[in-house]
Amino acid sequence: MTKTRATWIGFTAVLMWGALAALTIGTAPVPPLQLNAICFGLGGLIGLIWMAATGGFGRLRGVSWKVYAFGTLGLFGYHLIYFTAFRLAPYAQTSLIAYLWPLFIVLFSGLLPGERLRPLHLVGAAVAFAGAALIVLGRGAATGPGAGLGMALAFLCALTWAGYSILSRRLGEVPTEAVTLYCLATALLSALCHLGLETTAWPATGQGWLSVAALGLGPVGLAFFTWDIGMKRGDIQLLGTLSYAAPLLSTLILVATGGAEPTISLGLSALLITAGAGLAARA
Repeated sequence: MTKTRATWIGFTAVLMWGALAALTIGTAPVPPLQLNAICFGLGGLIGLIWMAATGGFGRLRGVSWKVYAFGTLGLFGYHLIYFTAFRLAPYAQTSLIAYLWPLFIVLFSGLLPGERLRPLHLVGAAVAFAGAALIVLGRGAATGPGAGLGMALAFLCALTWAGYSILSRRLGEVPTEAVTLYCLATALLSALCHLGLETTAWPATGQGWLSVAALGLGPVGLAFFTWDIGMKRGDIQLLGTLSYAAPLLSTLILVATGGAEPTISLGLSALLITAGAGLAARA
């Protein structure tokens, strides 16, 4: 597989994640851990079907348990935080803050051996954080019980996914088939935690069930496999740059589906976060 092809395969994950926020809204009132279990169960099923069709089971021999622990904690932790944030805070604001992760990927990659942060990295960070600040300080952004906590969790989401992605790059020898076990282990861990901590709730409508299924098959399923290919075999700088479309795409989908009001403040926040990440990428 060429680097260019791997990069564009990775970019399909970004396109799928553009719908993550809107689909998450549609899954209410399913609690976060239960949603994790269902979606990652579907994602693991996709992986099993793929490995059965390609004979990929043999490529998992020799993969360390530490790698599986890393992948499981990364996926479990990020999505538990993400789904919880969406149950607490306004949808559009939460989505935009969570989509600071492309910026953090650029900043974190500058700290890797052989890389360094440049002035434009810091300028981009300042612009993107201005967009995040506009969300937090804007009128009505922090209304409702738990909204402030929800947006703080969204910020933690961005840090978590950026860290997971950068560390995945350093595990380039681990086959993408390992993501199947990440998903299955995350589903099992989520189910056990759900049984002990949450009250089971199922979607109340057919649209809710479709949202759960679409989430598990796409943004919380196939996307992890294509993203893993892009991170390990593609051009990480170009893929990081392409990822800056995610917050704007997510916001447009939320507005189009009625999950957010098309306000000037929201639009400006989306543009600031996207532009700031783009500036960092140019460095």
